[in-house]
Amino acid sequence: MRSKVKALLAAITMLAATAVAAVVLPPPASAAALTEVTGFGANPSNLRMYLYVPDNPAPRPGLLVAVHYCTGTGPAFYSGSQFAALADRYGYIVIYPSVTRSSQCFDVASPQALTRGGGSDPVGIKSMIDYVRARYPVDADKIVATGVSSGAMMTNVLLGLYPDVFSAGSAFAGVPFGCFATTNGSEWNSDCANGLVTKTPQQWGDLVRNAYPAYTGRRPRMQTWHGTNDEVLRYPNFGEQIDQWTNVHGLSQTPSFTDTPKSGYTRTRYGGTGDTAPVEAISLNGVSHNLPVDAAAAVHFLGLDTTTPSPSSPGPSSPGPSSPGPSSPGPAGACRVGYTVNSWSTGFTASVTVTNTGTAAINGWTLRFTLPAGQTVTNAWNASVSPSSGTVAATNVSYNATVAAGASQTFGFQATHTGSAAEPTAFTLNGATCAVV
Repeated sequence: MRSKVKALLAAITMLAATAVAAVVLPPPASAAALTEVTGFGANPSNLRMYLYVPDNPAPRPGLLVAVHYCTGTGPAFYSGSQFAALADRYGYIVIYPSVTRSSQCFDVASPQALTRGGGSDPVGIKSMIDYVRARYPVDADKIVATGVSSGAMMTNVLLGLYPDVFSAGSAFAGVPFGCFATTNGSEWNSDCANGLVTKTPQQWGDLVRNAYPAYTGRRPRMQTWHGTNDEVLRYPNFGEQIDQWTNVHGLSQTPSFTDTPKSGYTRTRYGGTGDTAPVEAISLNGVSHNLPVDAAAAVHFLGLDTTTPSPSSPGPSSPGPSSPGPSSPGPAGACRVGYTVNSWSTGFTASVTVTNTGTAAINGWTLRFTLPAGQTVTNAWNASVSPSSGTVAATNVSYNATVAAGASQTFGFQATHTGSAAEPTAFTLNGATCAVV
């Protein structure tokens, strides 16, 4: 059994680390640095606390708890994900808890961890939050959590134990609150990992409610991501999380909204059709535990991209990047476009990468190009594309408006064609002609 657990933990480490590293942004041009904090309060399981405060935090910054995967660390999750770079853009603060036990997995199994104030990792993480709130003017309505694998499990646990603290969470490849529960001291629950723990929505919801029986207030919104071919934390856990959090919110398990934001992705929303639905679930067809971690989409769901850094905050003399919406495009500048097509008999998908080769950041962008005759856009992601044919304009969405000097943004779209998936021959970004690669 011990060897099996070690093998599973190794798989989680390799896959989760690869998933996070696959979407890393270039390091932010910032003097801000990850700092370890000691003596932050009650810490029964000896966690370490790492804190990232951008040079120019928002006047009332949000607070993100970013929770690492098994055998990971807070610094590894910091350097291997986009959350700090996005904090520079939007002005929120990030806590990176770090496990010190030998497995470096978070405790989401013990009775102590699954009881509010019961001890173990959740108590230490709550102390970290209290430490930051005592020192920064944190927006109490924007304290949120995210994590991958073991960190995704802890995201579910934190939202269950502290609904009065967290407003939302985003869990990448996790399991429901209480699914990993054990009573024999083991950190691993094979039945849950293999998708064999199933309950009714009411039973799942009761597990959350019983963690804090006296609570009657609002519940945190939940976003969950899962690959259909997850071989470590099997795909049934995705549906069980949906059952749990829809029941916690008193919702039907029938989606209010379904779309395909990206090829192979199915997104369902429950209790609402917009970006702030109480529950949002993204299923990734054919994807293993090594799922891509879309930090920008998570930050958008969590509501952290609605504020911008304050230019009057302490830090370097030059203010940090901000992110005005698409109605205020920035100045034209040097640019480069990469355009990759994956086609079939009647359609294709295109991935478009826009690189700012100028010396100043672009705040708000529109890329214009002409689709060859017979091509019609049917859907797009990470940009708004219109009209659907002819000369089209792809405009940033709320969470990717800024393109720092030397940085890139990627968007994509799906289209039909009547015989040719040929590429456009020219592109302009905010009116400036781009090089094509």
